[in-house]
Amino acid sequence: MSLLAQIAIFLASAVIAIPIFRRFKLGSVLGYLTAGIIIGPASLGLISSVDTTVNIAQFGIVLLMFVIGLELQPSRLWVLRRSILGLGAAQVLVTTLILGGAAYFIFRQTWQSALTIGFGLSMSSTALALQLLAERGQLNSHFGRSAFSILLFQDVSVMPALALLPLLGVVPANSTGPGGWLVLKLVGVLVAVIIGGRYVLRPMLRIIAAARVAEAFTAAGLLIVLGTALLVSQVGLSLSLGAFLAGVLLATANFATNSRPISNPSRVCSWDCSSSASGCRLI
Repeated sequence: MSLLAQIAIFLASAVIAIPIFRRFKLGSVLGYLTAGIIIGPASLGLISSVDTTVNIAQFGIVLLMFVIGLELQPSRLWVLRRSILGLGAAQVLVTTLILGGAAYFIFRQTWQSALTIGFGLSMSSTALALQLLAERGQLNSHFGRSAFSILLFQDVSVMPALALLPLLGVVPANSTGPGGWLVLKLVGVLVAVIIGGRYVLRPMLRIIAAARVAEAFTAAGLLIVLGTALLVSQVGLSLSLGAFLAGVLLATANFATNSRPISNPSRVCSWDCSSSASGCRLI
């Protein structure tokens, strides 16, 4: 089956399942999961190539991390600093300790494995959580802002965790260890991306914006996302980390507000923090 046919099946299953589940007030997320089970290899078998599906899903995660990076503007983070560093850090720390402690004392795991298990299970799906909040109209509520802060801290904490994860492995004494190399690679890539974003990205965006062609600007945005993701993957880091860095770079540029690739509030929440006295307003 061709890739185009598989994409058509994905779209058709979503078009059929989502209205049905929304009709019975079950939520679109449950509709997506049910549609995936039905068309998957364990049921109807309409989608049998799992590798292709994984690649499509990975590309979606790359775009999601890019959008999260776009939300990390310094002004927004400063207004939400208490919720992000307070609620977010508390949720990750407490959940990691509880689940990691259970894995260590009950299931007799090593402390490295227990820490990894606890941290992994403390994470949430940003896409699923934001989708549910949007469907229930709770994004503008105090609960919605707190949930967004926790999800944002989780997304940010994943990045250093991925870099430090190899340090938990057993490294021979006569070896520098993969963890140390990974940290050095991460620092080098961060420096290269920041310098390139300041002295290459912004002048390039000014030239493209001067042409006043929306398609060219969209293509440039996708090029920045994919190029940064591929650059990061060449040194052994994840594609999602590169997309996240690309989003942060575009968030600090003067073109971030008027050139966001995704503006659907049911998918991505944007915060208006122009008034620090009244806090952030979700738009």
